[in-house]
Amino acid sequence: MPLRQPHAHFAVIGQPVAHSLSPTIHKAFAQQWSIALDYSRQALDADQLPQWLAEFAAEGGAGLNVTLPYKQTVIPLCRQLTARAQRARAVNTLSYINGHWQGDNTDGIGLIADLVQRHGIDLRERRTLLLGAGGAAFGVAPALLDAGIAELVVCNRSPERADDLVDALEEPARAHTRYWQDLSELGHFDLIINATSAGRGDAGLTLPIVLASSHTVAVDLGYGHAAIEFSAWAKSAGCRQVIDGLGMLVEQAAESFYLWQGVRPETDPVYARLRAHVVAEGAIE
Repeated sequence: MPLRQPHAHFAVIGQPVAHSLSPTIHKAFAQQWSIALDYSRQALDADQLPQWLAEFAAEGGAGLNVTLPYKQTVIPLCRQLTARAQRARAVNTLSYINGHWQGDNTDGIGLIADLVQRHGIDLRERRTLLLGAGGAAFGVAPALLDAGIAELVVCNRSPERADDLVDALEEPARAHTRYWQDLSELGHFDLIINATSAGRGDAGLTLPIVLASSHTVAVDLGYGHAAIEFSAWAKSAGCRQVIDGLGMLVEQAAESFYLWQGVRPETDPVYARLRAHVVAEGAIE
């Protein structure tokens, strides 16, 4: 199938992005379809975003992945948001369409695809704890509810952010906020998802063991060194399964690639290659 945008440029933007695996992932996808893909990394400060996006589009830019800390910052720079982005109130994928930027969010679909298809986890009726209320948490929360979890409890060090997230979900029967200092009183959860920045240069993550049981699945949305701290806690708490965010990264990228190119890549070979790379670095088992 011919490339949908044969002379277009693509990139990942954030601060920092030197560590990003997105160029590696998208170029691997492109090789499956014999596409010569131009995909780069661009570290930007927040005040640079408007002008840089305009210049990138003028130079043939057609698509961008958005990572920390700009998943919500870029929203006002989009003329249009997809239903997924509107519901998530966060954007991780930008597409330049008909002279303007459209924002989408593929984080949620990426997480669900990894947990359900790659790891064989049945999410239905699971009592779920979501730690953090930044752009990544906003992106995955609606998809978790759509996947059929029984309850979503959101905890964030700044409770106002957790309240904003739960209010945006508009599902008061299933989604609730709790204070961080009350974590030890919440009982155990079937699924615990770490969407905080702990392990990524922020403050450490201290969690009570009682949150987990031998049936708990623990998921960190980060990968590599960023996931070590939470993964160590999950293993010490006796969680049945501990998963990092590498699979989600690959799956959300595959959805972005489909939006831009109109073809769906095979994700398993790319995931296996990246997993071997991460293990070789000694960042995770």
